[in-house]
Amino acid sequence: MKSDAQPNQTLVKARNLKVYFPLRENRLSLRKREVKAVDGIDLDIYQGETFGLVGESGCGKSTLGRALIAMYPLTEGSVVFDGQNLAALGAARMKEERKKMQFIFQDPGAAMNPRQTITDILLEPFRIHCYGTAEEMRDRVNYLIEKVGLSAYHLSRFPHELSGGQKQRVGIARALTLNPQFIICDEAVSSLDVSIQAQVINLLADLQKEFSLTYLFISHNLSIVHHISDRVGVMYLGKLVETGSHDDIFLRPKHYYTKALLSAIPGSFSERIILSGDVPSPIDPPPGCRFHTRCPLCTEKCINEEPELKEIEGGPGHSAACHHPGAGN
Repeated sequence: MKSDAQPNQTLVKARNLKVYFPLRENRLSLRKREVKAVDGIDLDIYQGETFGLVGESGCGKSTLGRALIAMYPLTEGSVVFDGQNLAALGAARMKEERKKMQFIFQDPGAAMNPRQTITDILLEPFRIHCYGTAEEMRDRVNYLIEKVGLSAYHLSRFPHELSGGQKQRVGIARALTLNPQFIICDEAVSSLDVSIQAQVINLLADLQKEFSLTYLFISHNLSIVHHISDRVGVMYLGKLVETGSHDDIFLRPKHYYTKALLSAIPGSFSERIILSGDVPSPIDPPPGCRFHTRCPLCTEKCINEEPELKEIEGGPGHSAACHHPGAGN
């Protein structure tokens, strides 16, 4: 799903983004402990592109996505969306900005009120934002339900009467109701059958072209990310360890963790890399490079100094947070 994104048109800009969740301790404990879900991320997402975000479960992908549209409060850092610093906006202004950014959830059924019909589910965003007359809202709902491949018949159904693929199509239609610019797809196809996944991915591609959408596509399935992304970011333990174009990541990976993920893709031509050990706890991440506890190329510098995510030589737009990028090729 390669788009015609313009690299100089930044829609979302995050700088030093941190999201920590405090842990509840017993009353006698004097130590403050936090889960460092997202820990100092710089990220640009360009207008009209699909940015794929990959990494193991628990690395902070979904938390990052929610933080980018102010669903979670920031512990530190900033997010600028379409020129607006979201943290500086008041409640009324933030409500207006929310029309421009929407979310497609992994489990569409859990994101819908089981007591509402599909019509009421799709009308809810209009009512919250006082959008249009009753006739205009109905016309928009009928238009969108057809755009996502369903019919007027489905509008009178309840969520439990639809299949998983149909519910996700309703979720996509709901995300489109207020004409957004930016949509976060959080594992949007992971719960669907393979054949349905392909249909939904193609639907997202068609809608992106028609409505000039920008996607952040979060997934642990690298095969899907390979198919749809213009650029890709790889996360590990709350940090971005590598970013680059589709070809940079899948053909010229520089971080050892990225290489290990790619080697696990079914049908991959690279030798399978089995990482030793477990992912460290985000409550107490290791010093230096967070990947050093599992990296066979680890040196003393990796243990003591945290690498910056910086552009590598010979790869404009291709960045890696590694003291020895490309080692082990």
